[in-house]
Amino acid sequence: MHLYLGSNPRSLILATSTSEERLGKPSRALVFRAGVNNAQAVVEFLPKDEVDLQNAVKLTQRGVKGCLGMISVDNDLFLAVVTSAGEVGNTRPSKATPETVARIHEVAFYSLTSSYWDDIDTASNVEVQDRDYTNPQAYEHPCLPLTKIMSSGTFYYAIDSGWDLSSRLTRRLAQGMRDSNDIANYDDRFVWNEFIARSLLDFRERLDPYERDEFDSCQFVILTIQGYVGVFSMALPAPPTNGAPAIATLSLISRLGWKRAGTRFNTRGVDDDGNCANFVETETIFSNDQHCVSYVQVRGSVPLFWEQQGLQTFGHRIQITRPHASQPAFERHFASLTEEYGPSHAINLLGTKENETILSSAYDRHLQIALGALGDGLTITHFDFHSQVRIGGHDSVMRELRRIEAIADHIDSFGSTMCDTGSNDVITNQRGVFRTNCLDCLDRTNFVQDILSRTSLEQYLILVRREWIQSNTIWLHHRELWAENGDALSKIYAGTGALNTSYTRSGKRTLAGVLSDATKSVSRAYINNFQDKGKQTAIDMFLGNMSSQRQVTIFDPIHDSVRAALDQRLPEYSHTKRATIFVGTWNLNGRPPSESLLPWLFPREGFQEVVPLTAQQIVQADPEKRRLWETKILETLDRRSNKKSDYVLLRSEQLVGTALLVLVKSELTSVIRNVEATTRKTGLRGMSGNKGAVGIRLQYHDTSFCFVTAHLAAGHANIEERNMDYRTIETGLHFLKGKTISSHENIMWLADTNYRIDLENETVRSLAQSNSFDALLAADQLKRTMDAGIAFSGYEEGPLLFKPTYRYDLGTDNYDTSEKMRIPAWTDRILYRGFQLDLSAYSRAELKGSDHKPVFAVFRPNIRIIDPVKKAALSRLLLSSVLHTAPGEKLDDKLASMVLPDNFYSTELPPPSTDENSWWDTPDLPNGVLPISLINSHSYRHTKNPFDEEDSIDTPLSTSPSSSDEELYSAAVMTPGPPPPTARKPPPLPGRHDIRPD
Repeated sequence: MHLYLGSNPRSLILATSTSEERLGKPSRALVFRAGVNNAQAVVEFLPKDEVDLQNAVKLTQRGVKGCLGMISVDNDLFLAVVTSAGEVGNTRPSKATPETVARIHEVAFYSLTSSYWDDIDTASNVEVQDRDYTNPQAYEHPCLPLTKIMSSGTFYYAIDSGWDLSSRLTRRLAQGMRDSNDIANYDDRFVWNEFIARSLLDFRERLDPYERDEFDSCQFVILTIQGYVGVFSMALPAPPTNGAPAIATLSLISRLGWKRAGTRFNTRGVDDDGNCANFVETETIFSNDQHCVSYVQVRGSVPLFWEQQGLQTFGHRIQITRPHASQPAFERHFASLTEEYGPSHAINLLGTKENETILSSAYDRHLQIALGALGDGLTITHFDFHSQVRIGGHDSVMRELRRIEAIADHIDSFGSTMCDTGSNDVITNQRGVFRTNCLDCLDRTNFVQDILSRTSLEQYLILVRREWIQSNTIWLHHRELWAENGDALSKIYAGTGALNTSYTRSGKRTLAGVLSDATKSVSRAYINNFQDKGKQTAIDMFLGNMSSQRQVTIFDPIHDSVRAALDQRLPEYSHTKRATIFVGTWNLNGRPPSESLLPWLFPREGFQEVVPLTAQQIVQADPEKRRLWETKILETLDRRSNKKSDYVLLRSEQLVGTALLVLVKSELTSVIRNVEATTRKTGLRGMSGNKGAVGIRLQYHDTSFCFVTAHLAAGHANIEERNMDYRTIETGLHFLKGKTISSHENIMWLADTNYRIDLENETVRSLAQSNSFDALLAADQLKRTMDAGIAFSGYEEGPLLFKPTYRYDLGTDNYDTSEKMRIPAWTDRILYRGFQLDLSAYSRAELKGSDHKPVFAVFRPNIRIIDPVKKAALSRLLLSSVLHTAPGEKLDDKLASMVLPDNFYSTELPPPSTDENSWWDTPDLPNGVLPISLINSHSYRHTKNPFDEEDSIDTPLSTSPSSSDEELYSAAVMTPGPPPPTARKPPPLPGRHDIRPD
């Protein structure tokens, strides 16, 4: 591979030297240029004599190993290349083709749009002279945060394209080694540069076979994992044949998942798709001249919705954010584990501290419920690691773990994967996986996984080479690998090395180790609180999680036309349903519940699917009072008349005296995902939370909503302060992955806006008493502000046909009679923006428990539900149409006229059941009953043993009812067991938007 950076035009040139002799074609170069916008590139094959290689910079001489992908940052298009890497070792030296791993040391980002950044070293950010130092942003490389992450020494890739580092041995062997050289075969859970490499992989797929071979021969695209890889080769005693020792290799590969990636306090728990934080697949590989043995374990955060907010020191203030709505995501997580690995046994190492106990109890409760969906393939063991260490020291942990019957039984039943070194024939398959967790899934988890790995390796040695079990060399290297693994994973997630590694390395606890652990704990507290937010932002940028970020695409008119046509034909692969959303706001003035809330929550007949509620000044930073109101609201919903469904608290969030609650019908929790909450202070220039906003966002099927509550600046004349508060919240309230308020399709503000009425006190009271609302509205500060476009531009509000809600004498319907005699005003408002919303009610409730009256609105939006199967089918149909467009035929017209055939689903599934008809109830088989006369007919008779594989000979289990114990054992080991029985399926994943045309 020869890689050049061209200057005129700005381009990256990949030149090959073997194409002429291999393909009989002129030797060519692959040229990358910036496209029509900052998120596009143009790639084309050109003859080498048309490419100016003389004046181009030869990047290969700078140590470039390959390309990680392309990314758009600050209107520049950058190509990420590996410029320094070191070989870790060959994980399977006995195999005919090597499986060698390299560790990335340095990554560089070359701009395809400008030469401005060429002289700036992204690793050290050293600048050249003649830069504009008055503006720091002018000379800081925009990819510097990405460079720091990628050059941290935690990323690895396979040097040879003949094997896939992202996939464990079991997965590779299951593919029968077919298409092993195809770079597109990888485990997408662990390839961290998939987002920036996607455009190159898509481009590669569209090449013809010859061009694809030429592209692959360069090994230009690098797929990288994050985690840890360690390799040790050792000489071990061998039978006295030629006197030479046996050479064995012990490797440890940890693959960190990227689908819920982030730092310790910024990323906890699970997301709605079942991906959990700090999920790691760790594979122990022992290879010798006879066998290659693989043992796989996983770790991951407790798969519930929980987080830790605020300044964290050495305590752990845990908040379970969606205690009643975690079950669907919890079941999705374990369903994916079962599908990937088989039965799962969870080892929960949380202790008896208050917060850990709460989390551990919730974990066990959700798991017991999940047994109905996942059957007996999911079990758990609770093991208080800290308590055991206090009682018996670290030495006792291995002994006590092995004594636990459930763990010992699963070690035996799961086994490990073993294959023949020469032929790659599978001897045994691992049939299940241990999922270990503590609070951070770092120190305690690594300690226990080390024990399980050693136990599995001992089982192999006892069966095959019993004398090796006494080898100090094996266990010395094993301890060192697991200590290094613990340090590496801990540095990624928490910023420091792991605790307990001194014991893992040496097998004993020392004073130096205790002092080292104390130092690491202090460092973690500082890093996690003061440095990790910037690192989290860089991670989200690298993974493409920022809401404003666009994936780089290689200019492709065909697929661009298909995508545009898909967007225009959204109704063809989606449908809508009506929902009811009740929105309410009430300034409680710090008062506890004192009256029925039914007039507010249920002002008319009908029930709401989603209920966002806001309350200002209820708690003065006291979460207990917020919980009191949460309980009161849930009790009110539960005790209503004609009750047909239950409500659960989906999410609540609080900023000092402002709280926001979102409640939903319990049956909707499986179709609501990506629920997040955030806050933004506006008091004392952002330093104080006495004023500010709380936001909660969610995705209901395929429609996004953002609910915002705020308590804006008080004072009759402080209009500009209120406007400034709004602008601060609108631009400064951020959710994860760069999402803002304006990122959502539907937005609702339910707030104490504090805008007043600019009329004399007596005039306002008189007009309010006579219900002359038009005159009051003409003087309303918020209405004037919106009309002038100063604040809340683009928002709407329902007609104000109710009296001003502020301020009343407590417990009465009389406006303020105190000494201040405040002017009545509509301070409590509900504003909205979105194309999907339909306001059907906007009014107030006549409650007297505060000096404000509660306000409510009822919306009936259309919720969009995308059918991903139909979308994919339409995409394929449109793509096929484009590829066969006749000369002179207009592409847009042809795409618009294409329709899915009526019988598209006829050959796949019967029509879905309805309340009147069931799919199994047909004229031929009434009520789905098969007559006895048909059972013996030819059409319903099995022609062969259903347990036999197709075109295979009889197995010991199927041919003889009196098979020997040895035959039964051999067949059981060789044949993967059936999946665990399930009583019901876990909740399906909601529809996604990211289906690409083939």
